[in-house]
Amino acid sequence: RGGRDDLHIYQDLIKFLATKGTVLTEHIGHQNLLNDDGAEHNKTDRFIWERDMEWLHSSNVIVAEVTQPSLGVGYELGIAEKSGIPVVLLYRTSPNKSLSAMLSGNVHFEKNIIYYKTVDEACAALEKVLPTVLP
Repeated sequence: RGGRDDLHIYQDLIKFLATKGTVLTEHIGHQNLLNDDGAEHNKTDRFIWERDMEWLHSSNVIVAEVTQPSLGVGYELGIAEKSGIPVVLLYRTSPNKSLSAMLSGNVHFEKNIIYYKTVDEACAALEKVLPTVLP
């Protein structure tokens, strides 16, 4: 529900990832995600949790943009780690921010962290990393 300031980045990343496979969370790129006419408006918290857990456990790989901290994404990443689901993290570098040590210091994640400045950089790196993590 957070990080809506980066909507244009999410949209571009989703568009790229959709060329590689099914993106279960395409709704994150919807302009009106949380508004009265948005994708998540009439869904209960329980529905969202159950749906997202089903999606998580059915995934071949998790690609998470983690520049904007999110408790929900952190929770999902912990479950992915414990479930042995491959994870690729995208982190947009900035002079005044740093990636959480709980992610950058985690041996399950560290080799698949993509530090980027532009979406084009992120997509080029994903092009190289995805084949190494997909079954």
